[in-house]
Amino acid sequence: MKRHLISTGDLTRDDALLILDTAEELARVSQRSIKKLPTLRGRTVVNLFFEDSTRTRISFEAAAKRLSADVINFSAKGSSVSKGESLKDTALTLEAMGADAVVIRHSASGAPHRLATWVRGSVVNAGDGTHEHPTQALLDAFSIRRRLGRLEGLKIAVVGDVLHSRVARSNVLLLHTLGAEVTLVAPPTLLPVAVGTWPCQISYDLDAVLPKSDVVMMLRVQLERMNAAYFPSAREYSRRYGLDRDRFARLHDDAIVMHPGPMNRGMEISAEVADSPRSTIVEQVANGVTVRMAVLYLLLGGSEPAIGGAE
Repeated sequence: MKRHLISTGDLTRDDALLILDTAEELARVSQRSIKKLPTLRGRTVVNLFFEDSTRTRISFEAAAKRLSADVINFSAKGSSVSKGESLKDTALTLEAMGADAVVIRHSASGAPHRLATWVRGSVVNAGDGTHEHPTQALLDAFSIRRRLGRLEGLKIAVVGDVLHSRVARSNVLLLHTLGAEVTLVAPPTLLPVAVGTWPCQISYDLDAVLPKSDVVMMLRVQLERMNAAYFPSAREYSRRYGLDRDRFARLHDDAIVMHPGPMNRGMEISAEVADSPRSTIVEQVANGVTVRMAVLYLLLGGSEPAIGGAE
C-alpha cells in the first residue's frame, strides 16, 4: 500500500482486498471481552477536523485507541484556519509534535493532498469537500461483502444527491475496482458535470433500476450545501427518488439497503425501510471502526502482527 489514503482511486484491487481482509481479521477482536491490541503502541494519530462530523471522528478515535495508539483530537472550525497557509502552519505544528498519522476532514477538496506534501507521517482523508471519503467507501464495501459474500459482479445502485456527495465518488471508484457494476440514479441537476468520465452507468429512473439491483445505497440530500433550487420541493424529490415501502417491495428478496448517514428520514428513505432487517445502516457504523483499524494498521505498519497480544 501507498503511504497515504487520499482517494479510493489510488487503491489497486490487491490493496483494497488487503484492507477488507485485514478488517475481517480485526472484526474478530471486537467480539472479545478485551478489544485492545498493542499493535500501534507508541504511535501518535491526530484527528484534524475542520468540519464537524461526530461519527467519523469518534470512529477514527476508537480505531486508533483499540490499536493502542495515542490520539490527539484537533478541532479547527472557522474560516481563519481553512485557508491553505493556515493549513500549512497547522501541518508544521503536527510535524513538530511527531504525528505518525493525520486523519483530516476539510471543506476544501484537495486539502488532504496538500497536507500530504507537508508532513512526514501518513495522511488519511476523512472527507474533503465534495471530492472523496475513502474509508466510508471501504466500510461500505466491507458491509456488502459480509452480507452478500462477494462484490464481484454485483449490481449496485447509488441514489440521490451525487453532486454534493464525496461518498458517491469514492464508492464508484472502489466498487468498480472490486468488480461490481455501479449505476448512479439522480435527477440531472444533482449529477456532477464530469460524471460521464466515472466508471459507472447513469439513470434518472429509480423504478427501472431497483428490480435489477443487489444493493441500493441511498445518499443524504445535503441541503446545507445547496444554495440554489436543485429540485422543485422536498415532497417532489421524495416522490421520484425516495426509497419508501412500495419501492422497497420491488427489490429482489436478497437485496440490501445502505445509507452512509446521517439520514433525512422520510425524504430519501422512509423510517420503515431504514429500520428493516435488510438495511445495513447500523452495521455500517460498527464496521467503520474495524475498517479504520485496518487502514491505520496497514499505513503505520505496526511492528506486531495485526492479531495477537490481546487475550
